[in-house]
Amino acid sequence: MLYTFDIIVVGGGHAGCEAAAAAAKLGSQVLLISMDMTKFAAMSCNPAIGGVAKGQIVREIDALGGCTGIVTDKTSLQFRMLNRSKGPAVWSPRAQCDRTLFSMEWRKMLEAHASLSFWQDFVVSLIVKNGKVEGLTTALGIKFYAQAVILTAGTFLNGTIHVGLAQLAGGRMGEMPSAGLTEQLVESGFESGRMKTGTPPRFDGRTVNFDKLAVQHGDEHPSKFSFLPEIKPIEHQKPCYIVHTSPEVHQILESGFDDSPLFTGIIKGIGPRYCPSIEDKIKTFSGKDSHQLFLEPEGFDTNEYYLSGFSSSLPLDVQYNALRKVEGFENVRIFRPGYAIEYDYFPPVQLYHTLETKIIENLFFAGQINGTTGYEEAAAQGLMAGINAHLKLHDNGEFVLSRSQAYIGVLIDDLVSKGVDEPYRMFTSRSEHRILLRQDNADDRLTELSYRIGLASDCRYRNVVNKKRAVKEFISLVNNISISPDEINPYLESVGSALITQKRKIVDIISRPEVSINDILSVSDFGTAIDNIENLTAEVIEEAEISVKYSGYIEREQLLAEKMSRLENVKIPVGFDYSKANITIEAQQKLKKINPVTIGQASRIPGVSPADVSVLLVLLGR
Repeated sequence: MLYTFDIIVVGGGHAGCEAAAAAAKLGSQVLLISMDMTKFAAMSCNPAIGGVAKGQIVREIDALGGCTGIVTDKTSLQFRMLNRSKGPAVWSPRAQCDRTLFSMEWRKMLEAHASLSFWQDFVVSLIVKNGKVEGLTTALGIKFYAQAVILTAGTFLNGTIHVGLAQLAGGRMGEMPSAGLTEQLVESGFESGRMKTGTPPRFDGRTVNFDKLAVQHGDEHPSKFSFLPEIKPIEHQKPCYIVHTSPEVHQILESGFDDSPLFTGIIKGIGPRYCPSIEDKIKTFSGKDSHQLFLEPEGFDTNEYYLSGFSSSLPLDVQYNALRKVEGFENVRIFRPGYAIEYDYFPPVQLYHTLETKIIENLFFAGQINGTTGYEEAAAQGLMAGINAHLKLHDNGEFVLSRSQAYIGVLIDDLVSKGVDEPYRMFTSRSEHRILLRQDNADDRLTELSYRIGLASDCRYRNVVNKKRAVKEFISLVNNISISPDEINPYLESVGSALITQKRKIVDIISRPEVSINDILSVSDFGTAIDNIENLTAEVIEEAEISVKYSGYIEREQLLAEKMSRLENVKIPVGFDYSKANITIEAQQKLKKINPVTIGQASRIPGVSPADVSVLLVLLGR
């Protein structure tokens, strides 16, 4: 029927687009409902993808067969690998993107799926019978039916925009909010809350004096997000710029604090700790005279610029006057003021690890509705929700990633097991296995898993098999080929490394932190020895070098991950009575509220101690 589908995805943001694409690619008939079909995966805030830990998530999305990495590579303005001066566990790719092209490219990706349909409208209510979702109703009064619904509402649920004391209803500047869904879900037994985020003003680049700004270029040899060989790195990059505030700028901003909705109590929602507004930074770090900001382009063919680090909900005149005191911004014109936005979210402890809700069957939540912040976190949730909705409808089990398999696994486990008390943002420090969860090996970790369920393509799988073989052959060579003092000592001396007095295996030289494998390839005959390795690429060499240099750490992490995974295999029976267990009252309350599926999940719930876990293991016969 025209109005009947397998899965309906509500919302065309980053979560909704990944969810719809994944479910359609797996074979479900999908309907994607969006308020504005010209703004798929809109970059409402910073026009960039990736960053610390977020870049790892995007590479994981790509390894699983998602689209965010591909779209990013096709629309990049600049690429940088962050944290290169540190260990590879925290190397993080980041790309500045063309905001308009990003949405257009996403639409092309979505429209390429014949089983994916579209509808532009507002969703006002869900159709729920006997505790199971059966469809929804739109503002036009149209009823669409489906076996599963994925709700990815972003900041649109009862969204309110703040600029100074002015308020208007909106999910994004110039766009209407979504009303009715929160109220219906609360009536059904869900708990909801309010969160807040913000965005900086946008500028006319023609009115900025770039000669006064410090230039920040992309990498000399840029990489990319997608593991697909046909997707190429960016060739022509645009620069970003670094600027700083001053005491005079701070003084002007402080003059508007009495009219700040953030400080007057008008804004009730919880804001992001790690992406504070400029007024929040000035108040929190009152002894600091200057804050670093980044001026970033919004596209190839536009003069619009974005000032990262200057999120604000202060009155327009305060924002404007303060900006004109920033060096290089003396004559700046604003396209749009910065603003804060409040919106509804639902504490994610109300979800299973599949992102299906515990209260309404076949209803899935993904993205900011779960209390997260960031395009990358939203896209990852959307991908997993789309996969699991499809699998459930076809009785094919569930697709859940562990904390030792992916940052996506860390993200979802943190949400479901710990909940959120502020907008959740991923960091490498959130993972206890980050040396295993590197950006370079995401395809090794995840593509085969995705291939088994039919999402990752044959091409992706073959690429991973070939890459693994090449890495193994490369490591075998460095373990078996020796290098002489005459060949390597001049190089070792140049990098301040101890000289050798007799032939040594290349693996011993590579293991030194100051030594680069690419340098060894250029100063020795080892380069000719690897010519026979098929599918040898820069990515293969990088992963092989990391595997050699950090082999001890990697092996130790793998043993720890295996030890911890044993707790994940101990299932907790449905309806287990925690009141009969000799554990603390706090642990009983937390366990009853979250209802963990395994002892591993129970052990990560705040308030559940190792002693409580030991008691549960005994009760479960372990």
